[in-house]
Amino acid sequence: MKVRISPFEAKLVAYRLLGKGVVDALVWMISHNGRRMDKAAIALSRWLERLARLEDHKEHWRQFRALWKDNHPSLQLVRRVFTDLHPNVRRRAFENLLINVTFVGALKRRRLHRQGKAAPVLLVISPTQKCNLRCKGCYAAQYAKEELPFEVFDRVIREGKEMGTYFYVISGGEPFVYPRLLEIFERHRDCAFLVYTNGTLIDKVMARRLAELGNVAPAVSIEGFEEETDRRRGKGMFKRVMEAFDNMREAGMLYGFSATATRENTDTIGSEEFIRLMVEKGCYFGWYFVYIPIGHAPSLEYMPTPEQRNRLREAITYFRDKYPIFVADFWGDGRLTGGCMAGGRIYAHINASGIVEPCVFFQFHVDNIKEKSLEEALNSPFFRAIRRRFPWTENELRPCPIIDCPWVLREAVREGGAKPSNAGVLHLLGESAEFMDRYALEYARVVDPVWERLKREGRVAKGRPLPLGGKEGIDKGSP
Repeated sequence: MKVRISPFEAKLVAYRLLGKGVVDALVWMISHNGRRMDKAAIALSRWLERLARLEDHKEHWRQFRALWKDNHPSLQLVRRVFTDLHPNVRRRAFENLLINVTFVGALKRRRLHRQGKAAPVLLVISPTQKCNLRCKGCYAAQYAKEELPFEVFDRVIREGKEMGTYFYVISGGEPFVYPRLLEIFERHRDCAFLVYTNGTLIDKVMARRLAELGNVAPAVSIEGFEEETDRRRGKGMFKRVMEAFDNMREAGMLYGFSATATRENTDTIGSEEFIRLMVEKGCYFGWYFVYIPIGHAPSLEYMPTPEQRNRLREAITYFRDKYPIFVADFWGDGRLTGGCMAGGRIYAHINASGIVEPCVFFQFHVDNIKEKSLEEALNSPFFRAIRRRFPWTENELRPCPIIDCPWVLREAVREGGAKPSNAGVLHLLGESAEFMDRYALEYARVVDPVWERLKREGRVAKGRPLPLGGKEGIDKGSP
């Protein structure tokens, strides 16, 4: 009896087989030609360019080879991936990020996009709001201390993979408090997991276990040096973060840091002294966030000034060119993703109560994943109202609908009939609205001239550095 498969299924099988062949060949080259990593990297980029269907993706790998020829500092990072990572971590990074997220997942996502539906590249899931710390300004602190049922957590990832989502960011609360978190990683070995954590539970045993799994990359929160970190997170926390870094490096893990810019620490985390410390501690990546006034005791005065944000943006661009670490600012680096990712365009958030939100900071909702499928929730009238407004500004240096274009949040919440997920965001609709509008206009005055200069220099929208396929997930004329 012949088994018939559709052309789409045949493409998926071909991508997986070809991808496995590429990864197997690459792993063989690394193990047998330890001193010839450069040739292995160049060969990998050529294979991936041939696999790519979109011109943006092809340009990404051509840019990679150009960096290699120029001996860019980031190449030291690539060499570390080839030499320092645990074999399981290296293989899972190649298979899950390069093949499943970039190629297999993209094929599935494009099919849904053609139907006018959302298909995010990644999902953020906060399975628990429990935490062993209580940090000033934490966006998660206002939620009830619930936990997402394991069966729902598992179902969301299974449904996500059907849509082409193979990249999951786990947040909280403190994710490692969740009792069956490692079981999720084990069940979904074909997915890549980035975990935002305070690092206190990553001892040597946990680090070795995560390295064996291979598909988990922690990003440990840090506020600067010892003074800044201990002030916001508690006495002794800086030393515990340093210990977590050491444990992960010893185990051969892929890991990095996350830092939230406030008015108090922006110049510190944007300093060369700080980034040198992160490189010395073995971080492969670093994610910078801007403090958003929501959550536990929200403070408008705690937000970095527009001038501080622009200085940080400039510093991060400089760090990428000088140091062997990939760092990004989810606000100032809007060019990497073509603007805001929220509302199912590139990502969405599911909290511990099951509430489906456009973004971890955009804490309004209409649906609960316990009552809806993932596809239904991502295509709600509320999420469509957000995507239909995109892009809300031409300037991708100010992409955020909360602090850069706050009227977008208010309009989408009103049109979509969304409810606040907690009391810590209500002020954005009322008492703080005027302040947020004024802040957005002040920041625009700072970065609009920068955007115009980038356009004149031809540095806008010429092959996105991240292979996301352009403006993914936008509803075109959807109701």
